[in-house]
Amino acid sequence: MDSEVKILYEDNHVIVAVKPAGVLSQSDGRGAPDMLTILKKYIKEKYSKPGEVFLGLLHRLDRPVSGVMVFARTSKAASRLSSQIREKSFVKCYRAVAEGRLEGEGRLVNYLLKDPKTNTVKVFDEEVTDSKRCDLEYKALGHAEGLTLVDIRLGSGRSHQIRSQLAHTGHPLAGDRKYGSTTKRDCDIALFAYKIGFVHPTIKEYMEFETENPSGWPWNLDFEAEK
Repeated sequence: MDSEVKILYEDNHVIVAVKPAGVLSQSDGRGAPDMLTILKKYIKEKYSKPGEVFLGLLHRLDRPVSGVMVFARTSKAASRLSSQIREKSFVKCYRAVAEGRLEGEGRLVNYLLKDPKTNTVKVFDEEVTDSKRCDLEYKALGHAEGLTLVDIRLGSGRSHQIRSQLAHTGHPLAGDRKYGSTTKRDCDIALFAYKIGFVHPTIKEYMEFETENPSGWPWNLDFEAEK
């Protein structure tokens, strides 16, 4: 298995792993590394599985974004976990470093319209034709060097949601050139999924998994806590 992929938990029904930045959630047909292929190979080799290995993709992370993902090892687990995602009982929490000074906490509700030509989304305050509603809760955790460390809990899970919504408020993520970052230092997009929580599809117990902050700039800044 790719040595950069860390397994946090596995049983006969689910596998929880940390996706590195730069790795796809699933193959785009161009041969770049992707989590589904990596984990299928891992399962096949570890358990000597004959034939094709089943692994259900339940949610995605953008290619430049790292963080915790859960995959289903059975169709029953896939169905039950997908229901939790639809019902918004599936917990997805992120940390981000946004440009500028974002204060306090709040909730953002917008409408996103995807532009497939540029692989970006446009953000609207009111619903427009073909747009999709999205919402998130945020809390500023600290500030350093003109940047804000932000904790985010998703209500919906739209493509590029966090990146575009925060940019829409005037606070693009550090390193996110696609959505207006002006950070002079080169870095991965300063966003990662640090925690997920769900009810296990068979034992019916709530489970939560976290991973540590990425290393390097801007995560290693001494963020002064909100007062």
